[in-house]
Amino acid sequence: MSTVTTETLIEPTAVGHWRPRVAPPSPPGADPEAAERAAADLLAALGLDLTNGHLADTPGRMARALLEMTTVPEFDLTTFPNDEEYDELVLVRDIPMQSLCEHHMLPFVGVAHVGYLPADRILGLSKFARMVTFHSRRPQTQERLTKSIADDLHERLRPRGVGVVIEAEHTCMSLRGARASGATTLTSSLSGVLRDDSRSRAEFLSLTRRQP
Repeated sequence: MSTVTTETLIEPTAVGHWRPRVAPPSPPGADPEAAERAAADLLAALGLDLTNGHLADTPGRMARALLEMTTVPEFDLTTFPNDEEYDELVLVRDIPMQSLCEHHMLPFVGVAHVGYLPADRILGLSKFARMVTFHSRRPQTQERLTKSIADDLHERLRPRGVGVVIEAEHTCMSLRGARASGATTLTSSLSGVLRDDSRSRAEFLSLTRRQP
């Protein structure tokens, strides 16, 4: 599913703050009642006794939890003119991230490190976290999530470069199958100068590494 709206992108000569609304395309509306019925059918098919008082309300809670985890929040992507012509790396580390593995519908949880080299615009710092949440709220792979954040920031902000690194633990790997508890997966996506210039790339990746 595409995550980029059809709004006109900012021109490099624009002045003042700019606050486009970031929203996903309109998907078919969710049906909470149908989701609750489906959750009840699934739990019953797994052999669980839904007449048990402890489980009676579980289908509703299960449906509401999944709806919350797959509802994409809209936000305003506030940017400002780079009047000081700041041209060094801006990096926000350890942004909390949680998403759903599309193969098993189990969570993967971790942190995102997001940075960019400014051009004509600078981004409000809280929008890094908003962008991560915006792209996280859907079933997907970690690879796709990493690239979608980087691509969206590059397209909307038009900086000299964007870098995204995500570190996450996948419960589909730690709680089932291999049961490799504590194993983490790292993915990265780089564009512009952060991809093409070896020194800029090395600086960004070194700053995202956890210190011993």
